[in-house]
Amino acid sequence: MAGLILARYAGVRVALGVAQVLGVLGIVFAVASVLPGDAAVVIAADDADPERIAQLRTSLGLDRPLLTQFGDWMSGLLHGDLGTSAVSGRPVTDLLFSALAPTLTLAALALAALVPLAVGLGVAAAVGRGGPIDRAISGMAVALYAAPEFALAIILVAVFAVGLGLFAPTAVGASGPLLLQPELWVLPVAVLVIRPVCSLSRLVRASMITTLDSEHVRHTLRLGVPERRVVWRHALPGSLTPAIQHLARVADWLLGGVVVIEAVFAVGGLGQVLVDAIRSRDISLLMGLVALFGLITVMVNTIADIMAYRLNPTAGEAS
Repeated sequence: MAGLILARYAGVRVALGVAQVLGVLGIVFAVASVLPGDAAVVIAADDADPERIAQLRTSLGLDRPLLTQFGDWMSGLLHGDLGTSAVSGRPVTDLLFSALAPTLTLAALALAALVPLAVGLGVAAAVGRGGPIDRAISGMAVALYAAPEFALAIILVAVFAVGLGLFAPTAVGASGPLLLQPELWVLPVAVLVIRPVCSLSRLVRASMITTLDSEHVRHTLRLGVPERRVVWRHALPGSLTPAIQHLARVADWLLGGVVVIEAVFAVGGLGQVLVDAIRSRDISLLMGLVALFGLITVMVNTIADIMAYRLNPTAGEAS
């Protein structure tokens, strides 16, 4: 019975996510289509002869009605075909997968550092609430969270790359797998992690304080169970539900943050592909990126919802 309820819960979340992605795809296509200029103008470049541009629009199918273009692209999407880049002529799927590795590497490393840091700082602040450790962690979290990513990136580059020479300021000229070159990814990952750690650790702290003040935890302490075991074995699991749900939103934010950070540190990934797609008015490539980001968002949020439901089924039923 519990398995059926969980499956129904997951099915509803997936259906809602798919509907949201389809809505976003329609909006992005409409907005991109009404912007001045198109891929034919970009391809023509200096040879901006009206007849040449008209021929390019016909060959690229840009002279067809917008609904027809969108319908054809959606039909291809249902068959796993994201179309062909109007500018490069390469399949969009190939372009995305060739740029996916650096983006996923940065996002995965950021998540791997984020979770233990946020949980550890949140638990330390909650256990020592009101004390110097709590005040130091809380004050630092508020201060760092107020700083924008690009400002943090500039400071870290100025200090650790230019000043101390410990890391590379950008990835310009680099080759090979990003994961094997920590001098290239340490600073970008640090910039990505700082703000989410601040918000997530504050959430863990608040949830842990509520749990530690609950009657069953106090009773466990009165029974003589060591405080460390109570904190990590009894209080922490019950405090993770809001943190897990917030982590899904953080993961969504990381996708957007990676795009910005890739541009700052010149890391060739999906961020550069997005910039090129917008600059060249390559609608097929732009739509492929939106579909990919939407798929990742739905997967991350669905997994987080299921984990939160398993930890606290009553919250899922209430929602």
